Amino acid sequence: MHDPKVPARILRMFFHDCFIRGCDASVLLDSTSGNQAEKDGPSNISLRSFYMIDDVKSKLEMSCPHKVSCADIVAIAARDAVTMDGGPYWNILKGRKDGKVSKAAETINLPAPTFNVTQLIQSFAKRGLGVKYMVALFGAHSLGFTHCSSFEARLHNFSSVHGTDPNMNDEFAENLRKKCPKPNKDRNAGEFFDSTLSTFDNEYYKRIMAGKGVLGSDQARVGDYRSRWIVEAFAKDQSLLSREFAASMMKLGNVGVIDSGEVRLQCGVVN
Repeated sequence: MHDPKVPARILRMFFHDCFIRGCDASVLLDSTSGNQAEKDGPSNISLRSFYMIDDVKSKLEMSCPHKVSCADIVAIAARDAVTMDGGPYWNILKGRKDGKVSKAAETINLPAPTFNVTQLIQSFAKRGLGVKYMVALFGAHSLGFTHCSSFEARLHNFSSVHGTDPNMNDEFAENLRKKCPKPNKDRNAGEFFDSTLSTFDNEYYKRIMAGKGVLGSDQARVGDYRSRWIVEAFAKDQSLLSREFAASMMKLGNVGVIDSGEVRLQCGVVN
């Protein structure tokens, strides 16, 4: 209600948590003098809104102490963020425990914005997620925003032959070049993944079909026969996307779940 950027941030937090060590809230742990934690890894510097999880946790500890893990809170908050923005609702299995290990170096295992489809398929397969799950999970970009640094390589000196990525719509590329000039002095500059900023819908898939994917990894899914047909299906049928996105989030939420950890009393520190 107070900050429309929060849903996308919580959704990204959930994804970045589950992809490293599974859904164990390791992304919430603060760095210590002897350890740099995941949230301070290069891929996670731009993660925001941890205060939301802390607010929920403090209320839960007052009314229901030592019961609900930070990992469960992130999973439920990600679901609610989607539902409140017009997306699907899905049932979440509870009972995750919080991990005690968080290492910034491990964030190198997050899929990069420059990945091609083969690299994406391999990355998701390591977490037990097939091609359809991978394409559906990128529906999270329906709510997202990304900074110039994630895609400016597509806009300037792309290759020895092309100044701009030839897979990008010309008009769209020109607009992005204006927002992300070289050199770029505005660190906050960037682009939304789709035009319906606070609504979960299939506009993102329609845009990448039209050559208006912001990231290289967004656009790559249209250029590869293994994923293109799924993108086309989601672009045509929003109800199909909603069903598949919910199923994919449930599957992601079960990755690497541990039952031998703890229920943290504060999400930023181990007990």
